[in-house]
This record gives sequence, structure tokens and C-alpha cells, in this order.
Amino acid sequence: MIAKIEKHRLPGVFTIKTGERSSLATRSLVPGASVYGEKLIKVEDGEFRLWMPRRSKLAASILKGLKEMPIQLGSRVLYLGAASGTTVSHVSDIVGPRGIIYAVEFSPRVARKLLQLSETRTNVFPIISDARHPTRYFPLVAGPIDVVYQDVAQTDQARILFENLSAFCSDGAWGMIAIKARSIDSTSDVGIIYKKEISTLDNYGLEIVEMVNLEPLEKDHMMVVVRVTG
Repeated sequence: MIAKIEKHRLPGVFTIKTGERSSLATRSLVPGASVYGEKLIKVEDGEFRLWMPRRSKLAASILKGLKEMPIQLGSRVLYLGAASGTTVSHVSDIVGPRGIIYAVEFSPRVARKLLQLSETRTNVFPIISDARHPTRYFPLVAGPIDVVYQDVAQTDQARILFENLSAFCSDGAWGMIAIKARSIDSTSDVGIIYKKEISTLDNYGLEIVEMVNLEPLEKDHMMVVVRVTG
């Protein structure tokens, strides 16, 4: 069956329709290479990689109606909690060869695949470090960052985002944080946890732009988009 490819309303994202089925996708920066077993769709003007919402919180956010997509063609992204590079690879597709992703991952074992990813994707720069301490990798990040994307399992997630925004960004820059409620508190109501973290971001002086609950694609997760203001 022939796939129909359409541009999504968000930049750098596509929708692929096959019969009654519709899937998110990005245009592959490295045709012929599947990163995590995702399906590749070849057409006359390029190749697209299906983007699984249950494997990526960013994809889940888009599927749940994300309105603001700070990550765009040419963006300079600091990605905290890069893991093996599943979502990083799609961000790599979106920002293109003129963009760059500084991908921070704490675990050397988990980061092995991330290092392999960077061998074929020249816009991915892996950094093995702790996102809680941005001063440790500050010398490795060249120039100002447009977007800090955070997906870390820590109790002080709002603080981590703020300190990285403060270290690498100027006014007008964006932050995206996948709040992991159960990494913060394993027993409290998730709504209370979200409210507390969002209040903390607000108290730091960040503009709260958008909030997207990721249920049922990601249990006890919320994506929050913020902006740095003067």
C-alpha cells in the first residue's frame, strides 16, 4: 500500500498515512539507517523514519497536541538525559546539518549507542556528564543554546532545567521539560507534583508557555514548554 506523506503543522515533523493508519515521522538525515528498529519509508524525494510516541516523549507531546515546537531547522539544542539517542536521532533529523545537539547522558553504558549515533550523525555531539552540574560540561558547549530539552529522572527537575538555561541561554531561549512525577515523589498525587514543579519554574522567572499531559502514552508524565524572559 502506498504511503501518503504530509507536512505536520509543526516544523520538521511529518504525518505518514497508510490506509486508515496515521503515524508521525521525520525526514531522515542519514537515509538507510534505522536507529532503534523504526520503520523507514522511502519516497522519490527522500526517506522518512516513523517516530514512535511510546518510545519518545517529544513524539508523545506532538501526538497529544503540542502547539509550540521550539526545536526547528538550524536550532542549537542542549539535550539533557539523552540515553541511547532514540529521540535525539529525530531531533537530529529536525535541526538538520546546520543545527547541533549537545547530548548529555550520565551513564557511560547507556551512552554507548549515543556515541555510535554520533559517528553517522555529525550534528550530534555526545557529552558523558551529570546534567545536575552544567559547569562541568560548560567548556564543551560552543556558543549560545536555543533550546534546552530535558528528560531526566531526578527529584529536582525544575532546578536542573533552570540552571542549564541560566548557564547556556539568553533571553528568548526555550526550555522543554518532561516532568517525571514518580521520579520526584512516588506517593503524592501527580497533579500536585506537576503543580509544584510548574510553580518552581514560574518562581525562577521562566514564562510558562504550554503544558501537555502525556497520558496514556507516557504514564505520570507532563511536557512543559517555557521561555527565558528578561
